[in-house]
Amino acid sequence: MTNESETLATPRKRLLTGDRPTGKLHLGHYVGSISNRVRLQDEYECYFIIADLHMLTTKPEKSAIDALRQNIHDMVLDYLACGIDPAKSTIYLQSAVHAVYEINLFFEMLVTLPRLTRLPSIKDMAKAAKFDDEAIPFGLIGYPVLQAADILMPRAHIVPVGKDNEAHIEITREIARRFNFLYGDTFPEPTAMIGDIPTLPGIDGKGKMSKSLDNAIFLSDDAKTVAKKIRGAYTDPNRVSADIPGTVEGNPVFALHDAFNPNKEEVEDLKTRYRAGKVGDVEVKEKLTIALNAFLDPIRERRSQLERESGLVEQVIYEGTMRTSQLANETLAEMKKSMGLAGLWNKISRKAREHQEKSKPK
Repeated sequence: MTNESETLATPRKRLLTGDRPTGKLHLGHYVGSISNRVRLQDEYECYFIIADLHMLTTKPEKSAIDALRQNIHDMVLDYLACGIDPAKSTIYLQSAVHAVYEINLFFEMLVTLPRLTRLPSIKDMAKAAKFDDEAIPFGLIGYPVLQAADILMPRAHIVPVGKDNEAHIEITREIARRFNFLYGDTFPEPTAMIGDIPTLPGIDGKGKMSKSLDNAIFLSDDAKTVAKKIRGAYTDPNRVSADIPGTVEGNPVFALHDAFNPNKEEVEDLKTRYRAGKVGDVEVKEKLTIALNAFLDPIRERRSQLERESGLVEQVIYEGTMRTSQLANETLAEMKKSMGLAGLWNKISRKAREHQEKSKPK
Protein backbone atom coordinates (compact mmCIF):
# COMPACT_ATOMS: atom_id res chain seq x y z
CA MET A 1 0.00 0.00 0.00
CA THR A 2 1.08 3.59 -0.70
CA ASN A 3 1.91 5.67 2.32
CA GLU A 4 -0.53 8.57 2.76
CA SER A 5 2.40 11.00 3.04
CA GLU A 6 3.67 9.81 -0.34
CA THR A 7 0.39 10.72 -2.02
CA LEU A 8 0.42 14.29 -0.81
CA ALA A 9 1.13 16.89 -3.50
CA THR A 10 4.52 18.60 -3.46
CA PRO A 11 4.13 22.11 -1.98
CA ARG A 12 4.01 24.76 -4.66
CA LYS A 13 6.74 27.37 -4.87
CA ARG A 14 5.75 30.91 -3.93
CA LEU A 15 5.52 33.91 -6.22
CA LEU A 16 5.33 37.55 -5.21
CA THR A 17 4.89 40.71 -7.21
CA GLY A 18 2.71 43.80 -7.10
CA ASP A 19 2.22 47.46 -7.92
CA ARG A 20 2.24 50.86 -6.31
CA PRO A 21 -1.39 52.04 -6.06
CA THR A 22 -1.13 55.16 -8.19
CA GLY A 23 -4.37 54.45 -10.05
CA LYS A 24 -5.69 52.33 -12.87
CA LEU A 25 -3.36 49.92 -14.66
CA HIS A 26 -2.30 50.25 -18.30
CA LEU A 27 -1.10 48.01 -21.12
CA GLY A 28 2.50 48.30 -19.92
CA HIS A 29 1.52 46.75 -16.59
CA TYR A 30 -0.23 43.95 -18.44
CA VAL A 31 2.71 42.89 -20.61
CA GLY A 32 5.25 43.56 -17.86
CA SER A 33 3.67 41.47 -15.13
CA ILE A 34 -0.12 40.98 -15.09
CA SER A 35 -0.16 38.44 -17.93
CA ASN A 36 2.43 36.34 -16.10
CA ARG A 37 0.44 36.53 -12.85
CA VAL A 38 -2.71 35.22 -14.50
CA ARG A 39 -0.79 32.47 -16.26
CA LEU A 40 1.16 31.35 -13.20
CA GLN A 41 -1.50 31.44 -10.46
CA ASP A 42 -2.35 27.76 -11.07
CA GLU A 43 1.32 26.78 -10.85
CA TYR A 44 2.52 28.88 -7.89
CA GLU A 45 1.26 30.01 -4.51
CA CYS A 46 0.84 33.66 -5.46
CA TYR A 47 1.04 36.83 -3.36
CA PHE A 48 0.18 40.16 -4.98
CA ILE A 49 1.14 43.23 -3.00
CA ILE A 50 -0.65 46.57 -2.99
CA ALA A 51 2.56 48.52 -2.34
CA ASP A 52 1.21 51.65 -0.66
CA LEU A 53 4.36 52.13 1.46
CA HIS A 54 6.43 52.20 -1.72
CA MET A 55 4.18 54.92 -3.08
CA LEU A 56 5.14 57.16 -0.15
CA THR A 57 8.79 57.12 -1.25
CA THR A 58 7.98 59.53 -4.07
CA LYS A 59 4.50 60.81 -3.11
CA PRO A 60 4.47 61.55 0.64
CA GLU A 61 2.13 64.53 0.35
CA LYS A 62 -1.34 64.39 1.94
CA SER A 63 -3.17 64.66 -1.38
CA ALA A 64 -1.53 61.43 -2.60
CA ILE A 65 -2.47 59.63 0.61
CA ASP A 66 -6.05 60.89 0.37
CA ALA A 67 -6.27 59.38 -3.12
CA LEU A 68 -5.05 55.96 -1.94
CA ARG A 69 -8.42 54.35 -1.26
CA GLN A 70 -9.78 55.03 -4.74
CA ASN A 71 -6.50 54.15 -6.40
CA ILE A 72 -6.36 50.83 -4.55
CA HIS A 73 -9.95 50.07 -5.48
CA ASP A 74 -9.28 50.79 -9.17
CA MET A 75 -6.08 48.77 -9.24
CA VAL A 76 -7.58 45.67 -7.62
CA LEU A 77 -10.58 45.91 -9.96
CA ASP A 78 -8.10 45.74 -12.84
CA TYR A 79 -6.41 42.72 -11.24
CA LEU A 80 -9.70 40.85 -11.00
CA ALA A 81 -10.89 41.94 -14.44
CA CYS A 82 -7.67 40.60 -16.00
CA GLY A 83 -8.28 37.19 -14.45
CA ILE A 84 -6.43 37.17 -11.14
CA ASP A 85 -8.54 34.86 -8.99
CA PRO A 86 -8.64 35.56 -5.21
CA ALA A 87 -9.53 31.92 -4.67
CA LYS A 88 -6.11 31.02 -6.07
CA SER A 89 -4.03 34.09 -5.23
CA THR A 90 -3.59 36.37 -2.22
CA ILE A 91 -3.99 40.13 -2.73
CA TYR A 92 -2.91 42.16 0.31
CA LEU A 93 -2.27 45.69 1.57
CA GLN A 94 1.42 46.24 2.35
CA SER A 95 1.01 48.85 5.10
CA ALA A 96 -1.36 46.59 7.07
CA VAL A 97 1.25 43.81 7.37
CA HIS A 98 3.13 45.20 10.36
CA ALA A 99 5.81 42.51 10.52
CA VAL A 100 7.23 43.88 7.26
CA TYR A 101 8.33 47.03 9.08
CA GLU A 102 10.57 44.97 11.38
CA ILE A 103 11.84 42.76 8.58
CA ASN A 104 12.77 45.88 6.62
CA LEU A 105 14.70 47.24 9.62
CA PHE A 106 16.74 44.07 9.99
CA PHE A 107 17.54 44.01 6.27
CA GLU A 108 18.73 47.63 6.33
CA MET A 109 21.67 46.41 8.42
CA LEU A 110 22.77 44.02 5.65
CA VAL A 111 23.30 46.36 2.67
CA THR A 112 25.52 49.39 2.13
CA LEU A 113 24.50 52.86 1.00
CA PRO A 114 26.88 52.86 -2.00
CA ARG A 115 25.32 49.60 -3.22
CA LEU A 116 21.88 51.19 -3.21
CA THR A 117 22.88 54.51 -4.75
CA ARG A 118 24.50 52.73 -7.72
CA LEU A 119 21.09 51.50 -8.89
CA PRO A 120 20.06 53.46 -12.02
CA SER A 121 16.38 52.90 -11.21
CA ILE A 122 16.64 54.94 -8.00
CA LYS A 123 18.05 57.87 -9.94
CA ASP A 124 15.32 57.49 -12.54
CA MET A 125 12.61 57.45 -9.86
CA ALA A 126 14.11 60.52 -8.20
CA LYS A 127 14.19 62.33 -11.53
CA ALA A 128 10.58 61.39 -12.28
CA ALA A 129 9.57 62.67 -8.83
CA LYS A 130 11.56 65.88 -9.50
CA PHE A 131 13.93 65.35 -6.57
CA ASP A 132 17.40 66.86 -6.94
CA ASP A 133 20.40 65.10 -5.37
CA GLU A 134 19.97 66.98 -2.09
CA ALA A 135 16.27 66.21 -1.80
CA ILE A 136 16.17 62.43 -2.34
CA PRO A 137 14.42 60.91 0.71
CA PHE A 138 16.10 58.14 2.68
CA GLY A 139 13.02 56.03 2.00
CA LEU A 140 13.53 56.24 -1.77
CA ILE A 141 17.17 55.17 -1.49
CA GLY A 142 16.00 52.29 0.71
CA TYR A 143 13.20 51.35 -1.70
CA PRO A 144 14.98 48.13 -2.80
CA VAL A 145 15.46 47.07 0.85
CA LEU A 146 11.76 47.39 1.59
CA GLN A 147 11.13 45.54 -1.65
CA ALA A 148 13.41 42.77 -0.38
CA ALA A 149 11.37 42.62 2.83
CA ASP A 150 8.20 42.26 0.74
CA ILE A 151 9.69 39.47 -1.36
CA LEU A 152 11.38 37.50 1.42
CA MET A 153 8.48 37.88 3.88
CA PRO A 154 6.54 35.03 2.16
CA ARG A 155 9.88 33.43 1.15
CA ALA A 156 9.03 33.89 -2.51
CA HIS A 157 10.94 31.90 -5.13
CA ILE A 158 9.76 33.78 -8.25
CA VAL A 159 9.22 37.52 -8.78
CA PRO A 160 7.61 38.63 -12.07
CA VAL A 161 8.86 42.18 -12.73
CA GLY A 162 9.57 44.60 -15.53
CA LYS A 163 13.09 44.87 -16.91
CA ASP A 164 13.69 48.08 -14.92
CA ASN A 165 13.23 46.21 -11.61
CA GLU A 166 15.52 43.28 -12.37
CA ALA A 167 18.44 44.91 -10.51
CA HIS A 168 16.23 45.23 -7.41
CA ILE A 169 15.74 41.48 -7.34
CA GLU A 170 19.50 41.06 -7.32
CA ILE A 171 19.63 43.25 -4.19
CA THR A 172 17.05 40.93 -2.64
CA ARG A 173 19.18 37.91 -3.50
CA GLU A 174 22.22 39.56 -1.93
CA ILE A 175 20.31 40.33 1.27
CA ALA A 176 19.00 36.76 1.44
CA ARG A 177 22.54 35.40 1.02
CA ARG A 178 23.91 37.76 3.66
CA PHE A 179 21.20 36.85 6.17
CA ASN A 180 21.67 33.13 5.52
CA PHE A 181 25.46 33.47 5.91
CA LEU A 182 25.18 35.30 9.22
CA TYR A 183 22.30 33.44 10.82
CA GLY A 184 21.75 30.16 8.99
CA ASP A 185 19.59 29.14 6.03
CA THR A 186 16.31 30.98 6.34
CA PHE A 187 15.44 32.41 2.92
CA PRO A 188 15.44 31.14 -0.67
CA GLU A 189 17.17 33.33 -3.26
CA PRO A 190 14.33 34.52 -5.50
CA THR A 191 14.54 34.62 -9.28
CA ALA A 192 13.28 37.49 -11.43
CA MET A 193 10.85 36.58 -14.17
CA ILE A 194 10.84 39.12 -17.01
CA GLY A 195 7.77 39.31 -19.26
CA ASP A 196 7.95 38.38 -22.95
CA ILE A 197 7.84 42.12 -23.67
CA PRO A 198 10.09 43.59 -20.94
CA THR A 199 9.19 47.24 -21.66
CA LEU A 200 6.26 48.64 -23.61
CA PRO A 201 6.87 52.09 -25.14
CA GLY A 202 4.44 54.90 -24.51
CA ILE A 203 2.27 56.22 -27.35
CA ASP A 204 4.27 59.47 -27.39
CA GLY A 205 7.51 57.70 -28.33
CA LYS A 206 9.39 59.34 -25.44
CA GLY A 207 9.97 56.36 -23.15
CA LYS A 208 8.17 53.49 -21.54
CA MET A 209 4.41 53.58 -21.07
CA SER A 210 3.66 55.42 -17.85
CA LYS A 211 0.75 57.14 -16.18
CA SER A 212 3.00 59.95 -14.94
CA LEU A 213 4.18 60.65 -18.51
CA ASP A 214 0.58 60.73 -19.77
CA ASN A 215 1.43 58.31 -22.59
CA ALA A 216 -0.54 55.25 -21.51
CA ILE A 217 -3.54 53.27 -22.70
CA PHE A 218 -5.39 52.03 -19.63
CA LEU A 219 -7.00 48.63 -19.30
CA SER A 220 -10.23 50.43 -18.41
CA ASP A 221 -10.21 52.91 -21.34
CA ASP A 222 -13.37 52.64 -23.44
CA ALA A 223 -13.26 51.92 -27.16
CA LYS A 224 -13.58 55.57 -28.21
CA THR A 225 -10.76 56.63 -25.88
CA VAL A 226 -8.49 53.90 -27.26
CA ALA A 227 -9.26 54.99 -30.83
CA LYS A 228 -8.52 58.62 -30.01
CA LYS A 229 -5.22 57.81 -28.30
CA ILE A 230 -4.06 55.60 -31.17
CA ARG A 231 -4.95 58.25 -33.78
CA GLY A 232 -2.62 60.64 -31.96
CA ALA A 233 0.15 58.08 -31.35
CA TYR A 234 3.72 58.82 -32.38
CA THR A 235 5.02 56.97 -35.44
CA ASP A 236 7.93 57.83 -37.76
CA PRO A 237 8.46 61.64 -37.71
CA ASN A 238 10.36 61.54 -41.01
CA ARG A 239 7.41 60.03 -42.83
CA VAL A 240 5.34 62.94 -44.15
CA SER A 241 3.31 60.84 -46.64
CA ALA A 242 2.29 57.22 -47.12
CA ASP A 243 4.58 56.67 -50.13
CA ILE A 244 7.74 57.38 -48.09
CA PRO A 245 9.39 54.25 -46.59
CA GLY A 246 9.02 54.23 -42.81
CA THR A 247 10.86 52.79 -39.84
CA VAL A 248 9.24 49.97 -37.89
CA GLU A 249 11.92 49.51 -35.22
CA GLY A 250 11.26 51.78 -32.22
CA ASN A 251 7.85 52.71 -33.58
CA PRO A 252 5.31 52.53 -30.69
CA VAL A 253 2.42 51.66 -32.99
CA PHE A 254 4.19 48.55 -34.25
CA ALA A 255 5.36 47.66 -30.73
CA LEU A 256 1.68 47.61 -29.72
CA HIS A 257 0.83 45.53 -32.79
CA ASP A 258 3.50 42.99 -31.81
CA ALA A 259 2.18 42.85 -28.24
CA PHE A 260 -1.58 42.77 -28.82
CA ASN A 261 -2.47 41.93 -32.42
CA PRO A 262 -2.92 38.14 -32.59
CA ASN A 263 -3.02 38.22 -36.42
CA LYS A 264 0.71 37.92 -37.00
CA GLU A 265 0.32 37.65 -40.77
CA GLU A 266 -1.46 41.01 -40.78
CA VAL A 267 1.28 42.55 -38.63
CA GLU A 268 4.06 41.28 -40.90
CA ASP A 269 2.18 42.52 -43.98
CA LEU A 270 1.81 45.98 -42.42
CA LYS A 271 5.51 46.07 -41.54
CA THR A 272 6.55 45.06 -45.06
CA ARG A 273 4.33 47.66 -46.71
CA TYR A 274 5.33 50.33 -44.17
CA ARG A 275 9.02 49.82 -44.89
CA ALA A 276 8.28 49.99 -48.63
CA GLY A 277 6.11 53.11 -48.41
CA LYS A 278 2.96 51.29 -49.49
CA VAL A 279 0.70 51.80 -46.47
CA GLY A 280 -0.33 54.90 -44.55
CA ASP A 281 -0.28 55.51 -40.81
CA VAL A 282 -4.07 55.72 -40.84
CA GLU A 283 -4.52 52.07 -41.90
CA VAL A 284 -1.82 50.86 -39.50
CA LYS A 285 -3.47 52.70 -36.61
CA GLU A 286 -7.00 51.62 -37.51
CA LYS A 287 -6.00 47.95 -37.51
CA LEU A 288 -4.18 48.45 -34.20
CA THR A 289 -7.31 50.04 -32.70
CA ILE A 290 -9.39 47.03 -33.77
CA ALA A 291 -6.86 44.62 -32.23
CA LEU A 292 -6.57 46.55 -28.96
CA ASN A 293 -10.31 46.87 -28.47
CA ALA A 294 -10.77 43.16 -29.20
CA PHE A 295 -8.20 42.45 -26.48
CA LEU A 296 -9.68 44.93 -23.98
CA ASP A 297 -13.40 44.16 -24.52
CA PRO A 298 -13.57 41.11 -22.21
CA ILE A 299 -11.50 42.91 -19.54
CA ARG A 300 -13.82 45.92 -19.67
CA GLU A 301 -16.87 43.67 -19.47
CA ARG A 302 -15.58 41.81 -16.41
CA ARG A 303 -14.59 45.09 -14.77
CA SER A 304 -18.08 46.48 -15.28
CA GLN A 305 -19.64 43.39 -13.66
CA LEU A 306 -17.26 43.51 -10.69
CA GLU A 307 -17.90 47.22 -10.10
CA ARG A 308 -21.54 46.44 -9.44
CA GLU A 309 -20.64 44.16 -6.48
CA SER A 310 -20.29 46.68 -3.65
CA GLY A 311 -17.66 45.67 -1.07
CA LEU A 312 -16.21 42.84 -3.15
CA VAL A 313 -12.84 44.49 -3.67
CA GLU A 314 -12.54 45.38 0.00
CA GLN A 315 -13.39 41.81 1.03
CA VAL A 316 -10.71 40.42 -1.28
CA ILE A 317 -8.11 42.79 0.20
CA TYR A 318 -9.18 42.11 3.80
CA GLU A 319 -9.02 38.33 3.52
CA GLY A 320 -5.70 38.42 1.66
CA THR A 321 -4.15 40.81 4.16
CA MET A 322 -5.19 38.70 7.14
CA ARG A 323 -3.63 35.58 5.59
CA THR A 324 -0.46 37.46 4.71
CA SER A 325 -0.13 38.99 8.18
CA GLN A 326 -0.13 35.52 9.74
CA LEU A 327 2.55 34.35 7.31
CA ALA A 328 4.63 37.50 7.93
CA ASN A 329 4.50 36.96 11.68
CA GLU A 330 5.73 33.40 11.20
CA THR A 331 8.64 34.60 9.02
CA LEU A 332 9.57 37.33 11.51
CA ALA A 333 9.52 34.85 14.39
CA GLU A 334 11.79 32.50 12.44
CA MET A 335 14.17 35.38 11.65
CA LYS A 336 14.41 36.39 15.31
CA LYS A 337 15.01 32.79 16.30
CA SER A 338 17.83 32.49 13.75
CA MET A 339 19.34 35.80 14.90
CA GLY A 340 19.15 34.91 18.59
CA LEU A 341 16.65 37.66 19.34
CA ALA A 342 13.72 35.36 20.04
CA GLY A 343 12.70 35.59 23.66
CA LEU A 344 15.40 38.15 24.47
CA TRP A 345 12.97 40.65 25.97
CA ASN A 346 11.10 37.90 27.82
CA LYS A 347 14.33 36.76 29.46
CA ILE A 348 15.25 40.31 30.46
CA SER A 349 11.80 41.07 31.85
CA ARG A 350 11.72 37.76 33.75
CA LYS A 351 15.06 38.52 35.37
CA ALA A 352 13.86 42.02 36.20
CA ARG A 353 10.74 40.65 37.90
CA GLU A 354 12.85 38.15 39.87
CA HIS A 355 15.08 41.00 41.00
CA GLN A 356 12.07 43.03 42.05
CA GLU A 357 10.73 40.14 44.09
CA LYS A 358 14.08 39.66 45.83
CA SER A 359 14.36 43.39 46.53
CA LYS A 360 11.01 43.65 48.27
CA PRO A 361 11.22 44.32 52.03
CA LYS A 362 10.73 41.17 54.08
